[in-house]
Amino acid sequence: MKAVLHYRASPGFRASLADLASELEIIVIDEDSPDFDREIADAEVLLHVLKPVTRDMIASAPRLRLIQKIGVGVNTIDLDAAREHGVAVANMPGTNSQAVAELALGLMISVLRRIPALDALTKEAAQWAPEPALLDTMGEISGRAVGFLGFGEVPRRIAPAVATLGGRVLFHDPAAKDQTIGQAVDLDTLFAESDILSLHVPLTESTREIVNAGRLALMRPGAIIINTARGELIDEVALYEALASGRLRGAGLDVFAAEPVRPDNMLLTLPQVVATPHLAWLTPETLTRSMAVARENCRRIAAGEALLHRVA
Repeated sequence: MKAVLHYRASPGFRASLADLASELEIIVIDEDSPDFDREIADAEVLLHVLKPVTRDMIASAPRLRLIQKIGVGVNTIDLDAAREHGVAVANMPGTNSQAVAELALGLMISVLRRIPALDALTKEAAQWAPEPALLDTMGEISGRAVGFLGFGEVPRRIAPAVATLGGRVLFHDPAAKDQTIGQAVDLDTLFAESDILSLHVPLTESTREIVNAGRLALMRPGAIIINTARGELIDEVALYEALASGRLRGAGLDVFAAEPVRPDNMLLTLPQVVATPHLAWLTPETLTRSMAVARENCRRIAAGEALLHRVA
């Protein structure tokens, strides 16, 4: 069985494929490589990361049986086309939750403590003499309300750490059950009372630009936005205006509305924005867990058995 991994894989990622090599012929193709069209034409499995899986792409692969998402969100896959062509789609809930949780918490602290700015100053001539005004822009999690939009596996891992550090946990998620940490609130209250708001919902028509000018106006002066979910959850123009005006303290963004993020994206010009390139999910530990799921689903598709975490 031939599988194509459509991603610019690191040496460590390639090494993690070793356990699959005895069962699959695995071809690793960079997302921008012209060789992809040739390799997908006779592939039975597509290991999908971020590059959108389009209707044309699916139609060009008549032997394709499985699109295995390495991660959770399937908004980058044309699910209707997959169904029409009889191609199964599966994801991997939980495999990257720990990695995303740790980066989200790291972004909160990085924005609050202005770590990138202090790092740059320490490496330059200023060193031990930062501008006193910079210190006025810092703060602690303790005593602040940390709100979570969505309360699935990732925020449930962050919430105990926030509580231990002295933060008050709020969340909005009508589907959340049996939660012992945090206070459930309605959506407007979440925006109005959160000093730090972290986004953890999938991209749907109802969540697209859920963080918009109107809701940002509800937020407390000096609040912070953290996004490790999907860039399209935020109206980036509205966020830029709220940050540039000084109403919001800062933002930690691992995702953007257009990816790869354009160099001229206005958010990248703001010193109070900490940005990472959609890698919250990616650690060696995540890859180990992910490849175990991929290996099992490849076995199952070959054997005609029910797939793990099938979504289409």
